Amino acid sequence: MKISALLTSAGINIGLCSLFLSLYSLLRKQPGFVYVYFGRRIAEDNDMNEDSCALERLVPSPSWIARAWQYTQDEILEIAGLDAVVFLRILVFSIRVFSIAAIVCVFGVLPLNYFGQEMHRKHIHSESLDVFTIANIQEGSHWLWVHCLALYIISFSACVLLYFEYKNIASMRLSHIIQSPTNYSQFSVLVRAIPHETGESISDAVQNFFMNYHASSYLSHQIVYRTGKVQKLMSDAEWVYKKFIHLKSTAIKKSCRPSTYRCGLCGGTSNSFQLYCNEFEPDGKKPSPNVSDSQTKPKECLAAFVFFKTRYAAVVGSQLLQSSNPMLWVTNLAPEPHDVYWSNLWIPYKQLWIRKITVLLASHVFMFMFLIPVAFVQGLTQLDKLQQMFPFLKAILAKNFTTQLVTGYLPSVILQLFFYTVPPTMMRFSAMEGWISRSGRKKSACFKVLSFTIWNVFFVNVLSGSVISQLDAITTPKSIPPLLAKAVPRQATFFITYVLTSGWVSLASEVLQLFALIYNAVKKYIFRVKDDPNSVPSFPYHTEVPKLLLFGLLGFTCSILAPLILPFLLFYFFFGYVVYRNQIINVYCSKYETGGQIWPLVHNTTVFSLILTQIIAIGVFGSKKSTVTMILTILLLICTLLFNEYCRQRFSPIFSNFSAQDLIEMDREDEKHGRMEGIHQMLLSAYSQFPPDVTTLDLFESRSPRGTIKDPECLHESHTM
Repeated sequence: MKISALLTSAGINIGLCSLFLSLYSLLRKQPGFVYVYFGRRIAEDNDMNEDSCALERLVPSPSWIARAWQYTQDEILEIAGLDAVVFLRILVFSIRVFSIAAIVCVFGVLPLNYFGQEMHRKHIHSESLDVFTIANIQEGSHWLWVHCLALYIISFSACVLLYFEYKNIASMRLSHIIQSPTNYSQFSVLVRAIPHETGESISDAVQNFFMNYHASSYLSHQIVYRTGKVQKLMSDAEWVYKKFIHLKSTAIKKSCRPSTYRCGLCGGTSNSFQLYCNEFEPDGKKPSPNVSDSQTKPKECLAAFVFFKTRYAAVVGSQLLQSSNPMLWVTNLAPEPHDVYWSNLWIPYKQLWIRKITVLLASHVFMFMFLIPVAFVQGLTQLDKLQQMFPFLKAILAKNFTTQLVTGYLPSVILQLFFYTVPPTMMRFSAMEGWISRSGRKKSACFKVLSFTIWNVFFVNVLSGSVISQLDAITTPKSIPPLLAKAVPRQATFFITYVLTSGWVSLASEVLQLFALIYNAVKKYIFRVKDDPNSVPSFPYHTEVPKLLLFGLLGFTCSILAPLILPFLLFYFFFGYVVYRNQIINVYCSKYETGGQIWPLVHNTTVFSLILTQIIAIGVFGSKKSTVTMILTILLLICTLLFNEYCRQRFSPIFSNFSAQDLIEMDREDEKHGRMEGIHQMLLSAYSQFPPDVTTLDLFESRSPRGTIKDPECLHESHTM
């Protein structure tokens, strides 16, 4: 690819970004789109003071950028929680480390790559991008020590910044656990694979077991129910009825005549809604006596929430092996109430390993099926091979602009379009695995998307041009570094265009909320449904975190090999920091909190990127016949591994366990101020399974050693069980 093709791609993407940002600055001022761009603020505090005159609403302005900068980290922590702060810290870390890398490599390494060989120089716009890579350095060149020094500076800077970020985030997590309001999940344990004898209810089995073995700390329990088909139909019927009532009271204007009003696309008149409502008017009667109690009463599952009197007792109870058979009485610390994924609690524990194996196989099949579009994209970057396969394209590709468009813009656009199918697919796979919490499901999907993108965007694109012809070269591990050393600089031009398309344009699309904007318009103007303040999306960590980490991988691996990518990456991280701050403050709502548990994944992926960069550098220095720099890089690799092991021992346990010191101090503090009794009473209603407005369901019972307690509270999303 030539510089002119890169400039063509940059021009197109900059034009799209400018268009999207201009549209956003206009649409965010329009009252009709307030639920799209200020959903969180409306849902949480109903504070919308976006007063502006009619002229200002028609003029684009960058004022939203200044407003996004006004909020401090403490204010964002109070608004969106620790997870949002940790996500923004990823961007801060990336800005710092790649600022150092850009200064060192652009001013120190890039000129050496360009003047590495004696050759006839062309005009800059006609130069191939390969002359800016390390491939242009001669074998045995004494200037390779500059590349090695730059790698040392980048690696040490990344490790130092990683250490302090890990330390600060671990400190914030501990403060969040101690200072945040009472978290009922710290008193609750989810028990699965409950054995029970014939004629004994599951509730009695749970009570007898924990009264026998945890008598001093056991408080009460609550059985998880799985509703039958008849009950599900009844619940769904009530839900549909209430939706029609909502439509009648909000969407249908009283001034409209029944004969002229049409609903959406179906053409039904308002009279049809009136007849439907009359037919299903609630009369307060119980279910038909023809339906037996066994059909309408919820069925017990082999799972229950067990509540303990103290946090310490709950954590100890969740970590102990309750039975000599590890497949019975399986205990885990319960997720917080809003984080429970109720649809998976009924899954038998013995099925989980089968589900995980099935999902693992399905994920790999999906990953390898994706090689088809990746191979097609790779073909667009190699015009000579493309013209050999399709001779009729020679006339089309003979035009200069067409060549620049095909090689510089289309590959990354096509790949990005295919990648839109990956996050929802991986989210579905994670749900099939049987995760009991929404955060666990999203974290699992995040790891799957990250693995998928690293494999298909980096490794497949890097190796696609050489693996087929050099299958014998990858049979031994020692041949992999030289193979990567030759392939990565060759694909650096594609990575630059990928950053422009998948990075810059995706950020502009994110702030514009293109899909939400289309959905909102269809819902309001076609189906005549008014905006619901409660339908605010949560932040898509499973799509955005893998994207940031992938760009970090590209930045590290290309830093000394193809430094031209660093300015584009640095702009992406600066731009992303502003965009995501704006979205977290105005758009997305935090529905649950994990306490920053995503950071260990970020740390491990960054260390993996550093190690991969150093392995590739070893291959490069070896192929360039520079033994000294290769030995120094091996020493750097060993230091990086030792650093990662230290961080794993020092900080990783904080994100997976609670300390006895903190838990006991929190229990003593609640006992001292008389809050423990109120916490015990709230536990009985915190984990409830059925919606509070479902009147046809029998209220389930929660048993405790003090007697039988009927719980009138219910839990959302039971209709999905």
